[in-house]
Amino acid sequence: MADPSSYRPSPGQIPDSPGVYKFRDEHRRVIYVGKAKNLRQRVANYFQDLANLHPRTRTMVTTAASVEWTVVSTEVEALQLEYTWIKEFDPRFNVKYRDDKSYPYLAVTLNEEFPRVQVMRGAKKKGVRYFGPYGHAWAIRETVDLMLRVFPVRTCSAGVFKNAARTGRPCLLGYIDKCSAPCVGRVTPEEHRELAEDFCDFMAGRTGTYIRRLEKDMMQAAEEMEYERAARLRDDAEALKRAMEKSAVVLADATDADLIAVAEDELEAALQIFHVRGGRVRGQRGWVTDKVEAVDTSGLVEHALQQLYGEERGDAVPKEVLVPALPEDTEAVSQWLAERRGSQVSLRIPQRGDKKDLMATVQRNAQQALGLHKTKRASDLTTRSRALEEIAEALGLDTAPLRIECYDISHLQGDDVVASMVVFEDGLARKSEYRRFQIKGFEGQDDVRSMHEVIGRRFKRYLQEKERTGEWEEPQEPAPGVTGPAPGAVGPAAPGATGPTPGVTGPVPAPLLTAASPADEIEPREDDGRPKRFAYPPQLVVVDGGQPQVAAAKRALDELGIDDIAVCGLAKRLEEVWLPDDDDPVVLPRSSEGLYLLQRVRDEAHRFAITYQRAKRAKRIRSSPLDDVAGLGETRKQALIKHFGSVKKLRQATIEEICEVPGIGRRTAESVAAALASTAPAAPAVNTATGEIMEEDDGGAS
Repeated sequence: MADPSSYRPSPGQIPDSPGVYKFRDEHRRVIYVGKAKNLRQRVANYFQDLANLHPRTRTMVTTAASVEWTVVSTEVEALQLEYTWIKEFDPRFNVKYRDDKSYPYLAVTLNEEFPRVQVMRGAKKKGVRYFGPYGHAWAIRETVDLMLRVFPVRTCSAGVFKNAARTGRPCLLGYIDKCSAPCVGRVTPEEHRELAEDFCDFMAGRTGTYIRRLEKDMMQAAEEMEYERAARLRDDAEALKRAMEKSAVVLADATDADLIAVAEDELEAALQIFHVRGGRVRGQRGWVTDKVEAVDTSGLVEHALQQLYGEERGDAVPKEVLVPALPEDTEAVSQWLAERRGSQVSLRIPQRGDKKDLMATVQRNAQQALGLHKTKRASDLTTRSRALEEIAEALGLDTAPLRIECYDISHLQGDDVVASMVVFEDGLARKSEYRRFQIKGFEGQDDVRSMHEVIGRRFKRYLQEKERTGEWEEPQEPAPGVTGPAPGAVGPAAPGATGPTPGVTGPVPAPLLTAASPADEIEPREDDGRPKRFAYPPQLVVVDGGQPQVAAAKRALDELGIDDIAVCGLAKRLEEVWLPDDDDPVVLPRSSEGLYLLQRVRDEAHRFAITYQRAKRAKRIRSSPLDDVAGLGETRKQALIKHFGSVKKLRQATIEEICEVPGIGRRTAESVAAALASTAPAAPAVNTATGEIMEEDDGGAS
């Protein structure tokens, strides 16, 4: 690991002009490329205290052995040079988007004497007109098949074309009028090129002219009683309409625009682009990238724009580019796009209307793409096995943790404090094993104390279940001269005792849980002797947090005398893994599958906890004094509120008046009156500014 101060240039050496800089490692390989408005300010930021740097930036500067820069005259030139160098050197610490698949394009080879319509993938060629990209090649072929009725352009390969010209016989498409057969001289090269250009015009969005012309010719043929020709023209017009329907109108103003959306987490980002031409979605593509540098959404957008338009010219760069966040230097990026297009390009965030709605659709596609990518990655058996092995190696475990439990605490400013337990077995979520907890031991906000309580309750239940199912036997008498249990002896002392326990180094305290609670994590006990799910111990406990939470979890296990379950914590901000009694965290490599699995486990625990916390808070907000009346269901509660208008008026009613409500008997009325009397409000509040008594208004409570 290099010391950045060993290659830090003096401030006077670095110019304060726009430019591009490169970090190189000890082997002179370029590992990072960046641009700056002011090179002196930007480069100096990399040489501050390492503790203040983002972990990924810290890794980069400690990997590098030198830094160099190139001065340019404008920020636009810096943007272009940065793109060129990233493409040339492929630096390991730069964000690089990778296509999740090779997208097919509909291509028209206008650079040939007889242009050909075909499906193309890969790098674009000069003189070829491209449309798309499309999601599937079959979608292109369906569109082309419909359009060849009207624009019978050549689609055959060079070999088939030469063979037909040699034999004087066209291919099958020539016989069924889906090719104008230039190979046998049915049309001249000029006529065939005109057909190809008309095909391109239609694909580019200029559709109305051709359909109106076909309909006009159809009507004229019908008036002249050329019904077969009129029917053929009618079918041609319908074919073009069906081809148009495959890309529905999404923007009524016939806009040419690209919409870019980003979905990201701490480790990866997915990008989706919709290509809209003439108001219709003509293509779609998606990229996924590892966030190997410290980059936010605006940075991801800037990298995407560079990759998307770095090799494009002219109409391939649309008039509008709609993004979720503007790049840091919006003006320079807009100018760079305008230079590539040859005219002004609008780079902005959609604020309202159809464009904002379409952007929401693109964003949903990006979220789904990121989720699908993670699902594919998580479902691979080899990848999961490698992740578990990496975790075992990083944490010093004897075996791979086949069962991992993760705990998270959730609350809203200290209210409705809850916790979650999620379970991953063999690297996959086991949702039937999930549990949720209410914090009962104290009031208020204390994540560390909450974690201690939850871990203690869960593993106390584990010890109880092992005892209940008979997995522990009574300890044997020790041999003469031997203290403690005999070899092979198993079994804890009875609840509340302090005798030794196998795999346990301390006393076992009295049970923390003695009865099932429908509102808590405990379900009704089975009476058939089958073990509860709490009886299955994990090999690894993960807590959401750093050193304090890890220490609390370890302390809870120690108090129960359990010493054969590993504990670690994953701190969200820096993605560091903390172990008990260690002052320094374990930093897993950025590309580690083990880190990816731990992050998935932690994020799932957070999701499960916050879902429970929100539901609990919503239930509390909707609570009413009537909820505590035994035997009073939702229907009769609503009937009472509807009859009296509010809980306040119901509280003032007599038992006889309550009995007047249909379905309410005297015993229920007495229970209602007693419940409301026990929850009578305090003295009325007073507005200190006006002296006015503020009336209670709880008519909406139910």
